[in-house]
Amino acid sequence: FRAGDITELKILEIPGPGDSRQCGDSQQMDTAMPGVGCQVGPSQNGTGKVLKKPMSSSAPQNIPRRTDMKSQDIVISPQQQCSKSYMDRHMETLSQSKGFRRRHNSWSSSSRHPNQVTPKKSGLKNGQMKSKDDECFGDDIDEIPDTDFDFEGNLALFDKAAVFEEIETYERRSGTRSRGTPSEKPARYRHDENILESEPIVYRRIVVPQNPNKEFCTDSGLVVPSVSYELHKKLLAVAEKHGLTLERRLEMTGVCASQMALSLLGGPNRLNPKNVHQRPTVALLCGPHVKGAQGISCGRHLSNHDVHVILFLPNFVKMLESITNELNLFSKTQGQQVSSVKDLPDTPVDLVINCLDCHENAFLRDQPWYKAVVDWANQNRAPVLSIDPPISEMELGIDAKWSLALGLPLPLGERAGRVYLCDIGIPQKVFQEVGINYHSPFGCKFVIPLHST
Repeated sequence: FRAGDITELKILEIPGPGDSRQCGDSQQMDTAMPGVGCQVGPSQNGTGKVLKKPMSSSAPQNIPRRTDMKSQDIVISPQQQCSKSYMDRHMETLSQSKGFRRRHNSWSSSSRHPNQVTPKKSGLKNGQMKSKDDECFGDDIDEIPDTDFDFEGNLALFDKAAVFEEIETYERRSGTRSRGTPSEKPARYRHDENILESEPIVYRRIVVPQNPNKEFCTDSGLVVPSVSYELHKKLLAVAEKHGLTLERRLEMTGVCASQMALSLLGGPNRLNPKNVHQRPTVALLCGPHVKGAQGISCGRHLSNHDVHVILFLPNFVKMLESITNELNLFSKTQGQQVSSVKDLPDTPVDLVINCLDCHENAFLRDQPWYKAVVDWANQNRAPVLSIDPPISEMELGIDAKWSLALGLPLPLGERAGRVYLCDIGIPQKVFQEVGINYHSPFGCKFVIPLHST
């Protein structure tokens, strides 16, 4: 205490052993009184002194009020001369206060004085904890029913349709957005579907004037009808009249056929600079006609893409101009040209491209070189790709695994294998001129697969 705060000083006598209860009661009474402090300290002659400060309304009091026993720390001097009953009474008082707990792990005889007590602070009152415990665990055991709860019976009492109808009625009246009934499922779209509302899709976009003998469909579901050879020939003639010359058509056919052949050979996995030891080999079998010129154009593009191409073309005294031009370009590549079946490889090649057959010249099948080449191709175990094969009525000498049609497919048979269609650049108005209502089925590609319907 500061000297200015002391208004009165009294020296009290320490009671004897017989008056211990009276001392304890008086000190407990003084401690409970607000604004009164009690301190017991040793005197100079070894006896304890009690300094008591009465309540004063005039002088300021800096003593903190101790209204809650849970937040006070009582320190008893070791020189206090009170009896053992005095200490026991104070320990009993502290143990009965709210929130007092002994921390056995932190108390040790070596770290604390045997007469020093520090109760643990508690944030909740016993009354609140007791009310929560009574609320949770206060039910009588005898009041718990023995019968099981009827889930099905109680669930049948709930009318979901009426509840949702009431919710919809309320939302409709209030102007809020309706959430819909549980039976209405939201529309789910795939990653390749348009979420915007659009016109219904028309899958039959190509209509031919004649009843098609066979129809195909693309991966997207578009219907591609087949055309007869006469209509296909007329279509190419009208396109050539409008500027799509034979040279342009050969170049476009060679590019599309080479792209398909490169994908069949392995694509980027096979044709990689790190795989120079796995250079693919392609045997190209061509006849002395326009179909053979298309094959030579394909072989030139394959050779430019680092494919080992072996071109077979029989010797003829007079060749078509288109074949001569394509051979001149092919000779400038690293491709190999042979005219005898004996020069063809004995081991299986990676791919055989068949351009031997023609739509008009059927007499070529009776030639010895044709029969020899067909026998070699059938004995070789390599897969076969046919470019613009003839229609199914004409017998094919070599069974193909894939066939590539130009513009619109012909009614090919089972021996043609899987049919692919390539875009050779015929304008839409050219199709309309020959009586074909045409919309391109290619999309973003130049070669697409066709499936039989």
